[in-house]
Amino acid sequence: MFSECSEFRHDPCRVLIVDDDGYHRALEREILAAGHFEIVEAANGDEALAALIDSSFDAVLLDLRMPDMDGIEVCTRIRRDLEMSLLPIIIVTGTGDQNLEASLLAGATDFIRKPYNPLELLARIRSAVRQKRITDELDSVESLLFAVARMVEAKDEQIGDHCSRLAHTATVFGEALGLNKQDLRDLRRGAILHDIGKLAIPDKILQKRGPLTTAETALMEQHTVTGALLCSGLRSVSSVTPIIRHHHERWDGTGGPDGLKGEQIPLLARVFQIVDIHDALAHARPYKKAYPVDKIISTFEEETARGWRDPKLVAVFLDILRTRPDDLRLPEDARLDSGAGIFDELAATGVLEADPRPYCASP
Repeated sequence: MFSECSEFRHDPCRVLIVDDDGYHRALEREILAAGHFEIVEAANGDEALAALIDSSFDAVLLDLRMPDMDGIEVCTRIRRDLEMSLLPIIIVTGTGDQNLEASLLAGATDFIRKPYNPLELLARIRSAVRQKRITDELDSVESLLFAVARMVEAKDEQIGDHCSRLAHTATVFGEALGLNKQDLRDLRRGAILHDIGKLAIPDKILQKRGPLTTAETALMEQHTVTGALLCSGLRSVSSVTPIIRHHHERWDGTGGPDGLKGEQIPLLARVFQIVDIHDALAHARPYKKAYPVDKIISTFEEETARGWRDPKLVAVFLDILRTRPDDLRLPEDARLDSGAGIFDELAATGVLEADPRPYCASP
């Protein structure tokens, strides 16, 4: 009946058809079968959500008009409750339907009107699946990058939940500053990736217990430049590179690597720097004990008086420390980033000498 498409013959894609009308489901199944798609059917919204929880799909073909739970609500719950923000959802709707805007606002990727040309339906599904496959590949690259960053952190610090704490504290601090969702996400990703440039630092320097020589210090200071270069080639995390490169700059211009001064230093780098310093002060290191809150506050005040820190940002952070310090503690149920499983499996094999607790909060 339809011309066959071999594009997905050897790598079939799974499509979930959601429609309360059995005839329409059968018609869509017949059309998509010609494209070598694997089909699963759901007769209502509850069945659709259950199917998405139980297994993975490359696209959802969703009827707009259904009893009990219409397509808009199903779409909303897929995005909000199941947190499947990248799953393609194609709405199938009647010609006279006026709810297309609401569908798109609910998170629909595309729509197709009835009666539709079978070839158009196939083309829209293929396009959505191609985009999904590209996104999946990108997510795999990011997961590997996050796992590598966590491996470097474990070799350097030997403290299992360092970047988890940073991600959580950065979120609390960023929310107090009124930062938007994208900035908060960049801060969380910066918590994972900020020291990835230490991949280029020899272990004998990273793990040295005594003071570094002048040459060793110079090499260590280059980790911010190296890290920024490593991440700049991946567009999805390129917005994090200012945090990676500039989180060791100082307000008075005496930091590095570029000697930026004042507001020349990117805002998120200044925000993250305070979070990173707090974590170093609040937790034990091989060379120091954990500082109590009053000593952390006095240290920040001293460094701000020297001109090293942004005084306005420090004032906000110290207010959190004084009035609600418990908010900065990492919750036990902190969510993991997309590379956590890779690292935890490596740690479980004994290849890495690291605490196998959760390592990084979700980006």
